[in-house]
Amino acid sequence: MIQLFHVYKSYGRHRVALEDITLRIEKGEFAFLTGSSGAGKTTLLKLLFGLERPDSGQILIQNRNVGRLRESELPYLRRTIGFVFQDFKLLQKKTVFDNAAVAMQIAGASPAEIRRRVSEVLGAVGLEHKKEMLPLMLSAGEQQRVCVARAIVNHPTILLADEPTGNLDADLTADLFELFKTINAKGTTVVVATHNQEIVSRVRRRVVVLKQGRILDGVA
Repeated sequence: MIQLFHVYKSYGRHRVALEDITLRIEKGEFAFLTGSSGAGKTTLLKLLFGLERPDSGQILIQNRNVGRLRESELPYLRRTIGFVFQDFKLLQKKTVFDNAAVAMQIAGASPAEIRRRVSEVLGAVGLEHKKEMLPLMLSAGEQQRVCVARAIVNHPTILLADEPTGNLDADLTADLFELFKTINAKGTTVVVATHNQEIVSRVRRRVVVLKQGRILDGVA
């Protein structure tokens, strides 16, 4: 499903973000990327999503070499991957419904299909009753759940989440990970970057530890 072979990524001459990353994540697996701030977790997720390109090495997702895809090919890759951003990246002038519907609209789904599926995912995250609200009218936890709805609306085969609990209290964090576990149980591969060791211990899934851009543990 996800394979990385000797991947390197630097920003300028003196900032090495990832160094010699070799990693395999199987289809349907749930894996955590952990490590302190600056360990390379976000960079690794961006490489998987095609937001960044590796300096060297190979990244294969569903047997496609992400690093060699043309810009015009990246949208097709991203239709199979959901991404939950740490800072939400919601469209502030669009309603909850419209934010969740963006990926389907880009994919050219019919209005009827969009209404059905968006209502379904908003129900799954407990926000269907707030579908006409704007993001600024929501709490941080509710905004994060809109991000999850947007990420899963197209039935992605892979769900990536970057520090998804950074703006949430303990109860909301637990609720969010129950949702991730449910999504994973339906067959979606889930990769979560987090420094929250408490939730890592509680959820008890595979852990890949990064330190200064290198993997310390979890290679398969």
